[in-house]
Amino acid sequence: MSIYTRTGDQGQTSVIGGRVSKDDAQVEAYGSIDELNSFVGQAASLSDEETFGDLREELLQIQQELFDCGSDLAYVQLSESRYKVTPELAERLEAWIDRHQSENPPLEKFILPGGTPLAATLHVCRTVCRRAERRAVTLGQMKEINAEVLTYLNRLSDYFFAAARTANHRRQVADIEYVRSRKVFGNK
Repeated sequence: MSIYTRTGDQGQTSVIGGRVSKDDAQVEAYGSIDELNSFVGQAASLSDEETFGDLREELLQIQQELFDCGSDLAYVQLSESRYKVTPELAERLEAWIDRHQSENPPLEKFILPGGTPLAATLHVCRTVCRRAERRAVTLGQMKEINAEVLTYLNRLSDYFFAAARTANHRRQVADIEYVRSRKVFGNK
């Protein structure tokens, strides 16, 4: 099987139910999710089994779900019966966030993205996730989409923040506070 088809040589690509321009808002939305998925794969590859086995499993599950998000955004016409992203996915992310937050030290101020290579990569995931969410919002203003994808992406960026802090904490690397930040987070 050849991986090239030549069908996109003139700037068009296939979506579920038709063809669109490669710079269409729909392609931009699921393409940003695909980019995010690559960074999540990089983060998973940095997650050694001994220290980060649980995190690695979460990231591998998220990669599967990002494919689901992209698939749900790839429909030309609304097809609720085929949607893969459900409210339960965001609820599970919330449980993971809560677990990571309970492990992390208290946070009062904004922090700089970075620390260990894994934490830095998770911060990249967080920012790419926010962009993917913005692209999905744009698409949702143009056509009807599965709104659960927006909820999932919003929660997922929070997950990456909490997981990045966990990656630093488990390696005993302190988060670096933004020096001009006021106290913006409460200690829960």
